[in-house]
Amino acid sequence: MPLNPARRKFFSYLAASPFALHAQEFFPQKPQEAVNVFDLESAARKKLPPAHFGYLTTGVEDDATLRANRDAFSRYQLRPRRLIDVSKVSTEVELFGTRFTSPVLLSPTGSNKAFHEDGELAVARAAASRNTGQILSTSTTVSLEQVNEAYGAPVWYQLYATSSWAITEKLVKRAEAAGCKILVLTVDVPAGRKTETEVRFKRLDTRTCGACHGEGPIGMAAYFRRKPMFDGIDTAGISLFAPALTWESVRRLKQFTSMKLVLKGIVTREDAQLAREHGVDGIIVSNHGGRAEESGRASLECLPEVVAGAGLGMTILMDGGIRRGGDAFKAIALGARAVCIGRPYLWGLGAFGQPGVETAIDLIRTELDLVMKQCGTRTLGEIKPSHVQRSIL
Repeated sequence: MPLNPARRKFFSYLAASPFALHAQEFFPQKPQEAVNVFDLESAARKKLPPAHFGYLTTGVEDDATLRANRDAFSRYQLRPRRLIDVSKVSTEVELFGTRFTSPVLLSPTGSNKAFHEDGELAVARAAASRNTGQILSTSTTVSLEQVNEAYGAPVWYQLYATSSWAITEKLVKRAEAAGCKILVLTVDVPAGRKTETEVRFKRLDTRTCGACHGEGPIGMAAYFRRKPMFDGIDTAGISLFAPALTWESVRRLKQFTSMKLVLKGIVTREDAQLAREHGVDGIIVSNHGGRAEESGRASLECLPEVVAGAGLGMTILMDGGIRRGGDAFKAIALGARAVCIGRPYLWGLGAFGQPGVETAIDLIRTELDLVMKQCGTRTLGEIKPSHVQRSIL
């Protein structure tokens, strides 16, 4: 049935409205065209092979925790304050004696060469250019020493303890020898995971992906060969995961290394209290970006109880779902000293290399600066719980 003139006019108006423009997916041709980090996601998906984008985008099982990480931010509303001089705002933060330009750090992410040929080197150069902290994954595709050189200083080193304590010690000694001061022990993936979205993306890819992603015993051997942190180490029969890791392991690490020890993956008050009792220096509240267990709990929702359990004095960071400067603001208001991003900078890396990573950092940092001004907060220390409220809906 043909539309009457009035309805035709309405739909013509709707098609030309800002709403319709927002609904249309945009593929930036260069990084400066990106309006937000979601534009970088679109560009990365268009450029990357399906299996590699699937590895980047997957959660576990039904991706419920992945979605929860994002949804949680919409349940907290800002409480702007007025008539405060915000002509000068500083987003600087000091973490373990190092001052960064903003509280948005780069999470450890593996296999960066799957997204760009320069891999972690491009990430390190981007982080250095923006005075942003970088945490390097054990699963790096560029050596720690090369990354430190590109960054211009020792980065934080993320540790997968593996199923062998002897290998754990070798990895820690190498990080110490490279000058690293912060050791970030991941504790939220004790025995693997079920990444169904990744599997479905792989089925769309005509290439052979086993060597990249470790399918079966042969694939796992190839996986370790592609990871420079395991050069010269016998990894036969070894798993990247450590199901036997306990609080006793944390105690042994504290005795074994002079590096500050941060636990990544703590999400409950009880474990935060245990971390404090074991002398841990910091916590990253994290569910591995929805890639660990399918708890359905967002990192943001876990943050207040972890802060309470850790008590005063412990450095608390958070990752999971940070896509906007406003997200970072809400996390800081709820007790985080800083936040970490993963997918946003990988979208930038996959789309445009180093300039894309720099763009992801700049977009979130600019938004944070704006939100701080809107809420009348001139420093991170002025951001308080009273600047946010939980929605009653």
